[in-house]
Amino acid sequence: RCSKSSNQTSAMGDGAVSPWVKYPTGALATMGACLFSNPMEVMKTRLQLQGELKGSATYQKAYRNVFHALASVYRAEGIRGVQAGLGLGLIYQAAMNGSRLSCYDMLKDKHFEMTGRPITLIENIAASAFSGAVGALFGSPFYLVKTQQQAQTVAAEGIGYQHRHKTAFQAFGNIIKTEGVTGLWRGLFGSIPRLMVGSAAQLTSYSKSKEAIQQLFPNMQEGIAQQFAASMLAGSFVAVCMNPFDVLTTRLYNQPVDPVTKKGMYYNGFFDAMAKIFRTEGPRGFYKGLSALYFRIGPHTVLTFVFWERLRALVGAKYV
Repeated sequence: RCSKSSNQTSAMGDGAVSPWVKYPTGALATMGACLFSNPMEVMKTRLQLQGELKGSATYQKAYRNVFHALASVYRAEGIRGVQAGLGLGLIYQAAMNGSRLSCYDMLKDKHFEMTGRPITLIENIAASAFSGAVGALFGSPFYLVKTQQQAQTVAAEGIGYQHRHKTAFQAFGNIIKTEGVTGLWRGLFGSIPRLMVGSAAQLTSYSKSKEAIQQLFPNMQEGIAQQFAASMLAGSFVAVCMNPFDVLTTRLYNQPVDPVTKKGMYYNGFFDAMAKIFRTEGPRGFYKGLSALYFRIGPHTVLTFVFWERLRALVGAKYV
């Protein structure tokens, strides 16, 4: 399918394709991508928690960089450490990205039905951000436990608070017992801006990257090569925009909670976390784990959109 016909079909509806068939393709695509990207999610979490609320010269780094982290975790904890939190990661992808991509898809479809024209850049950003907020609401409990599982390490220094959950079920039970059911959504107000920024950056930059590639290479066929190039471009943009919010979310989700007050013991919310990180770690604190985030989000973005495009083609839906 050439770029011209792709542009035409991307502006059209999907005809007789049922939303119940089309929309779950987003969840399946992100779950497939998670199988490959989860190790970098573990490294990102560890690096973002390393030296929490400490100056750079006041602690000994357990991990020098993302590759040292990967090697160290594998040596100390084996493949189970490298793939820590994978089960919750898959469920999180289905809950968060399934709802996020489905919502985005639905908004684009409704927009075309109402206006008869393709979505504009500003409308695309708004739809992506709203979809990200919806995804955060559905995915927050799973991301909370996944983060705490991935933070657990045999290293004693510089890796944030250790919750020491033995299983995911125990983690959910401990959180509900200590904080109540609402505790499962602790850190939600950090997750919402994270996913709004990340979703707007990812979905918008992917669409625009594809358009730019089609203009530069008008004879390029719609397919994996084009989707790979667009995904890698989008991934770099997403990582830079998203990392500060990702650090804040990781810290809010992993902090210990006072069993009496049921409040975080390190941070009193999103803006308090932002102020404390800036004061103790400086601006570089917001970009801890940036390389791990890109090596996670770059391939994850590539695989998500390649799988999503292929699954949509199988059910007869238009390209993204």
